[in-house]
Amino acid sequence: MDKNGKKTADRKPVIGITLGDLNGVGPEVVIKSLQDPRLLNFLTPVIYGATRVLNFYKKHFELNEFNYSQVKDDVFIMKKVNVVNCWEEHVEITPGQLSPQTGIYAFKSLEKATQDALSGKIDAIVTAPINKKNMQSNNFNFPGQTEYLAGKSGENDCIMMMVSENLRIGLLTTHMALRDVPAQITPEKLSSKIRILINSLKKDFSCGKPKVAVLALNPHAGDDGLFGNEEKEILKPVLEEFRNQGHLVYGPYPADGFFGSGQYKTVDGTLAMYHDQGLTPFKTLSFETGVNFTGGLKIIRTSPDHGTAYNIAGKNAANESSMRAAIFMAKEIFYNRNPQFAENMT
Repeated sequence: MDKNGKKTADRKPVIGITLGDLNGVGPEVVIKSLQDPRLLNFLTPVIYGATRVLNFYKKHFELNEFNYSQVKDDVFIMKKVNVVNCWEEHVEITPGQLSPQTGIYAFKSLEKATQDALSGKIDAIVTAPINKKNMQSNNFNFPGQTEYLAGKSGENDCIMMMVSENLRIGLLTTHMALRDVPAQITPEKLSSKIRILINSLKKDFSCGKPKVAVLALNPHAGDDGLFGNEEKEILKPVLEEFRNQGHLVYGPYPADGFFGSGQYKTVDGTLAMYHDQGLTPFKTLSFETGVNFTGGLKIIRTSPDHGTAYNIAGKNAANESSMRAAIFMAKEIFYNRNPQFAENMT
């Protein structure tokens, strides 16, 4: 029997889903992703938030086919959408508006889901978008959810990855000013991120011997020092060391030619030096189906590749494709990490 009293032979992953910023598109894309009952053949979803919030949006969008069961006694019901109430008080919801209050409740949702993931009560977390500014508090002093989860997991390092069916991009640096990026490109950090990326490609995406491309920091890969020395002094020696150890790690490649020529299609994973270097091509190629995945954590965490989108919140205009992809990717990664359950996939 598993932790929810289900026979192991019938085991399907239990996926925790946070609501994110209640005034953003998070609740909308969560509900839209889960309203098709066929999804329950593949996994057991558990929403971390409040039934009052779901009722508000269910009525607001007239999503009458969406049904759920409130969790009692910490027992999840298979073949149902489960909801864990992370607070009892009434919360005013004003779609599209930035509110300090919704940051508080976004954190409560994330906090409870993280606790359940670390205790093994759920198998993965899918996080809806937050507003990083209104989340800041004594309890959440992090640049984003990625860093919070790494801290709570006790991990020394992890990697933010953007993943779609044919594209996997990891980031050396994430949420920081561009002027601060060069100082972060050190042999130690570069080696750590490459190693985490390789291990994640093996463990989470079943790549037997991953081929990894590393992007350059400077135009034309520095042009032999004419536009910068990071490639010659840091990137090339580290990549050569990995190849000497038998890893298929190549570069540094100028980002424009790498993506413009379609070279990204020939590798299992790519490491970008900074946020927009990786996310601009990724969102151009995979915006509606892309997933944000945190590699290197003990727990499985995915999220959609978009933000709170206040400009369309409450207008029934949000596309749930990325959220649905994040939910299914969490399921797939669970099976990749736990192949003993893979034969039970429906």
